[in-house]
Amino acid sequence: MTAADRYYEKMTKTPISQLIVKLGIPTTISMLITSIYNLADTYFVGTLGESPQAATGILFTLQCIIQAVAFMLGHGSGTFVSKALADKNVKEATRYVSTAFYTGAVAGTLLTVFGLIFLTPFMRLLGSTETILPYARDYGMWVLISCPFMVCSLVLNNNLRYEGKAFYAMIGLTTGGILNIFGDYLLIRHFQMGVFGAGMATAVSQMISFTILLVLYLKMAQSTVSVRAVSRDIRDYLGILKVGFPSLIRQGLTSISSGLLNNLTKPFGDAAIAAMSVVNRFSSLVMCVGLGIGQGFQPVASFNYRAKEYKRVKQGLVFTTVLGFCVVFVLASAGFLFADKIVYLFQKSEDVIRIGAPALRYATIGLLFLPLSVPVNMLYQSIRRAGVASFLSILRSGATFIPTLLITTALWGLVGIQISQPIADILTGLCSIPFTVHFLKQKEFE
Repeated sequence: MTAADRYYEKMTKTPISQLIVKLGIPTTISMLITSIYNLADTYFVGTLGESPQAATGILFTLQCIIQAVAFMLGHGSGTFVSKALADKNVKEATRYVSTAFYTGAVAGTLLTVFGLIFLTPFMRLLGSTETILPYARDYGMWVLISCPFMVCSLVLNNNLRYEGKAFYAMIGLTTGGILNIFGDYLLIRHFQMGVFGAGMATAVSQMISFTILLVLYLKMAQSTVSVRAVSRDIRDYLGILKVGFPSLIRQGLTSISSGLLNNLTKPFGDAAIAAMSVVNRFSSLVMCVGLGIGQGFQPVASFNYRAKEYKRVKQGLVFTTVLGFCVVFVLASAGFLFADKIVYLFQKSEDVIRIGAPALRYATIGLLFLPLSVPVNMLYQSIRRAGVASFLSILRSGATFIPTLLITTALWGLVGIQISQPIADILTGLCSIPFTVHFLKQKEFE
């Protein structure tokens, strides 16, 4: 039996819950480690004061922009790689991953060049105040330098998952995350390099993570990365962009919304920006679980849909939703009960705690609705229903959040800022239910 035959057997015969957990746990661990080293940045930089910590919130927006490009290419190509492997066509899979990888390298380099040229106005656009700006520049410079490595890493990571190699994807990201935490401690605490050191630690860890992922991909994946395999057919690029577009929307709108949130929070001072930065970091930690389980479901959905195992796709959607809710409920409950202590851990300023603790409690309520929206969104993307997936992606960070943020801030000021994202999460979850029900009731597929 060939490697392609063994992979086909694994994806279509393994019990669906076992398969999703097997693929989802490494992905969840990878995302948790990524989120934890973001929290480590917030913690170590927070020891330097409110304004430096607020800078991490500004750079969260920049990282979302980079991830938007990377996830679009990674998810877009990964879906086609999964389809090609279901057809036992390794050459086609190689063409798609190579095309996405080198496109990502070019896109990342362009972001680096233009970002560094316009660094100061860019940081202001993302929400920096004059007191935050010097720290945002120091951190942002390093994030931009590492941009091509970050984009290519995420392309490789996502394609490893779609090949069913989530464990190796986990190794690459977790190694970089652990090194980043160690680098933060060494450069901030030991060498007293401040925010500049935090940015340097992030850049170096991203480069090392990229190197590990590239070696693992070349050794472990069925497909490979080759310049010669890069497509010259515009239809391949359009296909990747079309299928990956929901990911671009999801992450791109997150960056736009985050920038808008920073700018609307400016009048309430650096303490408010720092407080919302802590809340967003914790929320991202909880979201990583939901997204990690959902991304474990993606290759299962994509492969089995192509193999016409529609019952397994439905079972996978139900299982992912239920499991996601159970895990998110536990983490969100901890955030709600220990909100004051969590904020205090990252910033001991009374103003930051006063603003951040209630905001964190509100956020945890909204997070409970994520399992209603994330799995179904990823399902439609994985089965190449780009229109539906794009609509669902627009909801959380765009169609519901931006109007909610503008209205609630105008009506209630700082309280409006604190409750805007939870309201958007609740609305997004409720709006996603009909799409889940429709898919589960569907008897005929294309």
